[in-house]
Amino acid sequence: MDEQLSKVYEPKTIERQASELWSSNSYFHANLSSVGKDRKAYTIVIPPPNVTAPLHLGHALNNTLQDVLIRFRRMQNYNTLWMPGTDHAGIATQTVVEKRILSEEGKRRTDFERQEFVGRVQAWKDEYEACIINQLKAMGCSCDWQRIRFTMDEVCAKAVRAAFFKLFKDGLIYRGKRLVNWDPATQTVLADDEVEHELVQGHFWYLRYPLIEPVDAAGQRIEYVTVATTRPETMLGDTAVAMNPADKRAKLLIGKKVRLPIVGRIIPIIADEHVVLPNPDSDDEKARFSTGFLKVTPAHDPDDWEIGQRHELEIINVMAPDGSISDKYGWEDAGEPEAQNLLDMDRFEAREAIVEWFRQEKLLEDVREYSHEVGHSYRSHVPIEPYLSDQWYIAVKEPIEHLKEKFGEGLIDRTDVPVNSLAGLALKPLLDDRLRFIPDRYAKTYQAWLENLRDWPISRQLWWGHRIPIWSKCGERSRLESELSKLSDKVHSVTMDSEEGAIAYISVGPGNEDIEKQLETDGWTRDPDVLDTWFSSALWPFSTMGWPDDTPELKTFYPGDVLCTAREIITLWVSRMLMMGQYCRGDIPFSDVYIHAMIQDGQGRKMSKSLGNGIDPLVAIDSHGADAMRFTLATMTTDTQDIRMPVEPMTLPDGRQVNTSPKFDIGRNFCNKLWNASRFAMMNLEGLNPDEFDPDQMGITDRWILSRLAKTVSDVTESLNKFKYSEPLAGLYRFFWNDFCDWYLEWAKPRMLDERKKPIAQNVLAYVLDQTLRLLHPFVPFITEGIFQKLNEIAPIRKLGDLADAQEAKALVVAHWPDELSSMLDTEAEEQIATAQTVIRAIRDIRNKYNKQPSEKLVASANSPQEIADVLNSNSGLICQLAGLKEFNASHTSEKPSNAAAMIVDQMQIYLHEAIDVKAEKQRLEKQKQQIEKAKKVPEAKLSNENFITKAKPEVVAQARSRLAELSEQLKNVEKHLSELENSE
Repeated sequence: MDEQLSKVYEPKTIERQASELWSSNSYFHANLSSVGKDRKAYTIVIPPPNVTAPLHLGHALNNTLQDVLIRFRRMQNYNTLWMPGTDHAGIATQTVVEKRILSEEGKRRTDFERQEFVGRVQAWKDEYEACIINQLKAMGCSCDWQRIRFTMDEVCAKAVRAAFFKLFKDGLIYRGKRLVNWDPATQTVLADDEVEHELVQGHFWYLRYPLIEPVDAAGQRIEYVTVATTRPETMLGDTAVAMNPADKRAKLLIGKKVRLPIVGRIIPIIADEHVVLPNPDSDDEKARFSTGFLKVTPAHDPDDWEIGQRHELEIINVMAPDGSISDKYGWEDAGEPEAQNLLDMDRFEAREAIVEWFRQEKLLEDVREYSHEVGHSYRSHVPIEPYLSDQWYIAVKEPIEHLKEKFGEGLIDRTDVPVNSLAGLALKPLLDDRLRFIPDRYAKTYQAWLENLRDWPISRQLWWGHRIPIWSKCGERSRLESELSKLSDKVHSVTMDSEEGAIAYISVGPGNEDIEKQLETDGWTRDPDVLDTWFSSALWPFSTMGWPDDTPELKTFYPGDVLCTAREIITLWVSRMLMMGQYCRGDIPFSDVYIHAMIQDGQGRKMSKSLGNGIDPLVAIDSHGADAMRFTLATMTTDTQDIRMPVEPMTLPDGRQVNTSPKFDIGRNFCNKLWNASRFAMMNLEGLNPDEFDPDQMGITDRWILSRLAKTVSDVTESLNKFKYSEPLAGLYRFFWNDFCDWYLEWAKPRMLDERKKPIAQNVLAYVLDQTLRLLHPFVPFITEGIFQKLNEIAPIRKLGDLADAQEAKALVVAHWPDELSSMLDTEAEEQIATAQTVIRAIRDIRNKYNKQPSEKLVASANSPQEIADVLNSNSGLICQLAGLKEFNASHTSEKPSNAAAMIVDQMQIYLHEAIDVKAEKQRLEKQKQQIEKAKKVPEAKLSNENFITKAKPEVVAQARSRLAELSEQLKNVEKHLSELENSE
């Protein structure tokens, strides 16, 4: 390094130097042998980014907040582990790769062999994983880079196999044919928490179904019943029409039959209390839209499925997996020409065709607009389709017998959740206060989800992911059972009856490839589906450490401490990590869950590719520096609201158009100030001798800055312990920018020229700078490390005698966090300096008001109670120095001199002598008043013109109003000053 800090702060240089220092010394690597009585472990579970694309600004926020915590604890001498890694993100990654292949090669997944396609996705993963890791490093994330994991690497794959086998053996994984959330775009099932509900402006179509035998009611002939539906395309699978038995028409119609239009199917009218009675005046929207007749499509609606189960109705699936109308998946009576015409149509195309057919046949009674929530895939964003499908499930509310000894048994109070079920294992820690959400309002989301949780569908119709480790075979039960009896305890099997006879399912434990090969040789078929991405993600806190083996990492770092994540995956991920942590390891994976804010653009919209309002973190790092980005994001992080980042376009040197935000200037300005102030401070530290420090020789400014430092250390430490980010940064900003730079450094300047006073000022300056760098390091690690390294060269020992000692460290990243400095708290010094600062600010305001140049040394005085006057007089030198005075005195008898400008502050009347020439000042203000009044007439004339108000563009009218308000405020201030001058004569 050069002898002093460079004149200009260059983030790229500092970031490179700091990164090399940290990497070459393995400062981020968790040491398994260093945990003991004096050093506790501290673990943060990183949310592994998806390998779908580079990280966005939301990732930058999340990882900045995690890094603040891990650096804070590392400096507190914890043995910290923050293990980095990435998630294979099954649906999302396969989808983006399929889109790329289709776009570039015109091929689909089915044009490849499975392994070839998986290889393509693996190549994508390798590319973006490397990109993501480099981004995290560029952000300054102090992860243990020697322990990078991936949810499909060998270590994690072994854990997935072990967990699956354990669940299967405990009878918690089962095969079921149910109505699932189906994504026609990706053609896979989704769990309930993977469905996003969006408000859609749709319609209710009122369709007439003709009765086979018309009936008479009160002399009126009824030839049809009218059903209302938002999804006409599903009528092809109707197997009944339901009525509420309380409906006055029920006795007449229940048991009758209708002919299903288009299809010709004869279906019954049945009684079911689920049907909402019609009432056009009801507050219940469903009652207002109801006809009293409900079309029942068990294969395509969850409520209809339940009705179908109650009444043993036929289940007819009329769609293919891609959402098109099909007679190949359970629809056997599609013989009518009208029905044949609909085959292979997309579901929405079929909807239009069916509505038009009903219209042409005079069977469309009405169409009414209707706003309702429709489930959409969280990945493809298309409307999901309730779809009948065979899937693998995990029973989440099934009591687990062998866990009752450890966790108890029975239902959790006021729920239907068994304490020893998977849902119970996740819920009970929250109710027992062993699991905490910050902010605590998110605990309600977590609790409500678990209390109402349905079984978890874990199979996905994909090729990219952990392939389900189950082999199946059909045949005679006795023959299958004979085969199964020859297998070892390394497998577990279940035999079920099916339409083809018996079917046996075998799950094979991890590490038994020989058994798998033998099964396939013997005619067993492996399930083609893969596991839900969230299955492997649920194991992340301990799979990354080598479970199911009892590794040193697990013994040292599990259970962990903190998870920092976004609110949208509380149900998807957080709840499942709690389930699996308790189930597999017998303990919760972390005790604190910090839910951070969401980053939005300046209009409050979520940043997204489709809106074009996203900001690439690397762009912000390149233009402003990583520390500036981190500082800005942390400063804007509060518990109460999301982060709004105004977005502006920017052209890069290579011509590319990207987005940035002026908010990053906040961080850059602070970093520049930190650099320049530190440079100035260190220029005055040459020749520092710690042995020359005498605490009895400290002046009031030294005592004051040390007291302010002590308070800041306490506040920052307490805030970080409570997962606060903006609060400690705001406090550090005020301390460094205001207390240290604006006041202490200015007061210290003349002392550096006095050989007698210099040693005290130097030692205090060095110590305060050292402690400030330590407090700031978790937030802005690169720049603080760079300054700290230079400080080590210039002033290697920074201590204040027996009063305080900044423990030496080769690098700031492993330096000791500032100790509690309560002995330095000095109320008297703070009160005296606060009083002096009030006077200085008042005099500065007066000088500014009357255009007094800084070089013009004036005289000032103050009238105040004598005890305040004594304080002011004892600190008159400090006041004169920073207020630009040649003389200052205070007394309870002081009177206002002639031509003095006055200001009343608190109990003090402050006078700046010879500040004004009243006559000349009045003339200047009168002239200024006339100019403002003349300018004010222009917007007044416009706004008094009705044609201008009604015909001008709204922004032009708004501009005129803004200009008028501005000039009115200026006029008000000038008139106020004139009034003050009148009163001063």
